[in-house]
Amino acid sequence: MKSRFIDKLLTRLDRLDQKSLQAHFLRLVQQKGLMETIFQAVREGIILLDARGRITYANKAAVSMVGSAHETTIAGNNIAKYLRGIDWTRILDFDTSEWSKIFMHEIEIDYPSRRFLSFYVAPLEEQEGETGRGVLLMLRDTTHDREEEVSTLESERINAVKLLAAGVAHEIGNPLNALSIHLQLIDRELEQLDEHHRDSLRELLSVARKEVSRLDLIITQFLRAIRPSKPKLFPARIETLLKETLSLLKHDIQSRDIRVQINSPSDLPRIRVDRQQMKQAFFNVIKNAFQAMKDGGALTINISTLDRFLAISFVDTGPGVNAGESGRIFEPYHTTKPDGTGLGLMVVQRILQDHNGTIEFHSEPGIGTTVTLVLPFGEPQVRLLKSRTTPEDETT
Repeated sequence: MKSRFIDKLLTRLDRLDQKSLQAHFLRLVQQKGLMETIFQAVREGIILLDARGRITYANKAAVSMVGSAHETTIAGNNIAKYLRGIDWTRILDFDTSEWSKIFMHEIEIDYPSRRFLSFYVAPLEEQEGETGRGVLLMLRDTTHDREEEVSTLESERINAVKLLAAGVAHEIGNPLNALSIHLQLIDRELEQLDEHHRDSLRELLSVARKEVSRLDLIITQFLRAIRPSKPKLFPARIETLLKETLSLLKHDIQSRDIRVQINSPSDLPRIRVDRQQMKQAFFNVIKNAFQAMKDGGALTINISTLDRFLAISFVDTGPGVNAGESGRIFEPYHTTKPDGTGLGLMVVQRILQDHNGTIEFHSEPGIGTTVTLVLPFGEPQVRLLKSRTTPEDETT
């Protein structure tokens, strides 16, 4: 396709002196270089095909989308090698009326990796000396959009299941309360029996009450984990909340022979949190750490600030967990403890999300586990985020 600039240059070529001719050709080279820079910078794949379907040009994005890992260029090859299952011969033979019907299509490819691509085909003007015309092929990687769509549908499905499960849990909770009350009444009636029968029945009754209490705990933690509850935010000192939480676990600290140390800067700012929810999050994390250190150990709580974020790290000297277990640590009902519910950290995660915070988990077998809660404080600021790796970056 010839530009107006080239047409104008050709008509005036015999009237230009050498200096003017050099200036015009320099401008032409600069224009070509600019277009090449633009084509290589865009995220969309751009492929030019001649009338036979041979690739005459492909930018870096196009190569990363359809080329193999070791290919730096796909020019010179036929497009059918990369986008198989499409009748390119028929497309290249389209007439004007058929080209007017062309629109964007989406395809799925599994080479070099499984991706979804949308592409648009547009005709090019016929070139001198060639029969037929080539086409411009525009590609866009829609894999992320597809994954987002699947993720949204999955979230909607999970929310529906959660709503149903919450209703079931609530209905189970009512008879559990009745069972607990009647077990207490039976316990009182046992006083009227002789000692031999009373002791044997009381042992059975104790087992029943423990199981009812365990079911009640599971339901309570499950509802805490899935019920959205807007936190009531008030300024508070994190160190004070930690000490109040540790006072509730005083018996565990003494019976398990655990040393607890809090490291906190003296100028730590107040932070707006829901006091009860945050103490619940601290309680669950600390309780997990204590249960991991069955034979005693140390729990170090480090508080630090970075920019407008406050981090509370809980470092224990327990046995740690392997990488496989670490990847499942926030899954509901997944637990490494025989008497665990598998909901404790799920509750913590929800509380942190409600406070616009995050939870990080790192563990090394034989060394221990670190759980870090990150909370925002102060006025929000604009922060430059780390750029995401693009497919073309991975191939360079």
